[in-house]
Amino acid sequence: MTTIPASFDENLPFLPVQIAVLTVSDTRTPETDTSGDRLQALIEADGHSVIARTILKDDADVIAVQLTAWIDDPAVDCVVTTGGTGVTGRDVTPEAFDRVLEKQIDGFGEMFRWLSFQVIGTSALQSRALGGVARGTYLFALPGSTGAVKDGWTQILRYQLDNRHRPCNLVELMPRLRET
Repeated sequence: MTTIPASFDENLPFLPVQIAVLTVSDTRTPETDTSGDRLQALIEADGHSVIARTILKDDADVIAVQLTAWIDDPAVDCVVTTGGTGVTGRDVTPEAFDRVLEKQIDGFGEMFRWLSFQVIGTSALQSRALGGVARGTYLFALPGSTGAVKDGWTQILRYQLDNRHRPCNLVELMPRLRET
């Protein structure tokens, strides 16, 4: 896999991001949620905080309600989900995101699929990973495999959620997300 080049301004103090993690699955439990565990470990290893975490069934209504609750919580800067991004009838995470997003970050899904292509080949086209913003909160949907979670975090989100990343990052835009 191609490693993303990164440049950091080490003169800036690190600003931790407050992140909520949602696993979307009809079968996972807290004991078997390996993707959620991996995502939380990666987030915390990079100095951010997981301030909320839950598992929900593949139900777009229920997912949208949870996303809205976190969007409305001023303590949550970002929501990262794992699971429900495929193309089967039960995969409804993108549909739930569509109900709450104000702006999509199209490049996130495009970049995720490009990175995935290097690992899993044309199977990457089955991913509907996406990102966006709703009322000042970032939202990102990753597939449910531990590999996808690792790649999405270590190759994209780790950099964009670090205020020291240059030439630019999503954190520096946070104060301006609610502008009209």
